[in-house]
Amino acid sequence: MGFSIDLGSGKLENITDLKILLNPTKQTKVETKIARNESCPCGSGKKYKKCCG
Repeated sequence: MGFSIDLGSGKLENITDLKILLNPTKQTKVETKIARNESCPCGSGKKYKKCCG
């Protein structure tokens, strides 16, 4: 008793999703430096140096 499985050897397998899973893109976090004379990101309306700096 033997079983035979035909994998369709004439067709190419799409392995794009597998490549993405094995080699994920590296995400980089970019932090911008706040200048002293810019408005404060906390929303107070003051300059950064007078508020949170």
